[in-house]
Amino acid sequence: MSYSLAGKKVWVAGGNGMVGSAIIRRLDAENPSDILTVSSRNLDLRNQSATQNWIAKNKPEAVFMAAAKVGGIHANNTYPAQFLYDNLMMAANVIEASWQAGVEKLLFLGSSCIYPKMAPQPISEDSLMTGPLEPTNAAYAMAKISGIYLCETYRREYGADFISAMPTNLYGPGDNYHPENSHVIPGLIRRAHEAKISEAKSLSVWGSGTPRREFLNADDCADALVHVMKNYSDSETINIGSGTDMTIAELATTICKVVGFEGELHFDTSKPDGTPRKLMSGAKLQAMNWSPKINLPDGLSAAYADFKANA
Repeated sequence: MSYSLAGKKVWVAGGNGMVGSAIIRRLDAENPSDILTVSSRNLDLRNQSATQNWIAKNKPEAVFMAAAKVGGIHANNTYPAQFLYDNLMMAANVIEASWQAGVEKLLFLGSSCIYPKMAPQPISEDSLMTGPLEPTNAAYAMAKISGIYLCETYRREYGADFISAMPTNLYGPGDNYHPENSHVIPGLIRRAHEAKISEAKSLSVWGSGTPRREFLNADDCADALVHVMKNYSDSETINIGSGTDMTIAELATTICKVVGFEGELHFDTSKPDGTPRKLMSGAKLQAMNWSPKINLPDGLSAAYADFKANA
């Protein structure tokens, strides 16, 4: 099935975030009639009536549900109730209101953390709910799993063309560089920069450095999401990733080179590692003739420039 965004009124929920901003940049090439955005200050997506009223008034025809409360291992482990409640309410309210308003197509963004901690690698989409989740981000994962099943059930019961996609670990312009609540790449960029400025002799990295992770630039992710919105219509979710992974130690070494920090790395094994390996299968997306364009060193260089300019 093919779905055109040309001439359509498209709402990017979470348009001020890293992924939402990248989707907006990518949508310009699709010639939509309008790209709708609204900040969380003006619309609390956890509020059901406010969300329903906004969608009914603005009448989007296509929706990218990229709004979410996000964070790294520390944030997920420290604020599980907030991550579960906020993400669950946002997903339920946007999906229900979109169906009520007759939205033609909706794409819900999940996360690779939805998969079991010990899922076979690379992780295929049918691994969902086949084993226990990684404990440090289980609350966030449960909210995202609920959003996936909402899309699936609205599709089955109401015939709504609602789909879901599972991006891998993302980074890029507009990332969150908070010293404690950020994801691994922005967190390491910040700490490596501060270590360089202070002329520190070593840089502390959370965990053992042995877990393997897959990374994708936010602009590549946005390109894949638009491609999926136009060319995919099925109840099963679809993975969005780069197809390659590396150890956290290798990532930290690469970031230090990009930033220009020449000290030693110290791995703090008192901090949690999380899932031992998380590499998603990209077979479904590759079969749709999509592949990433931005290599990691170039993407990290652009992310570091963004950090220095805006963080």
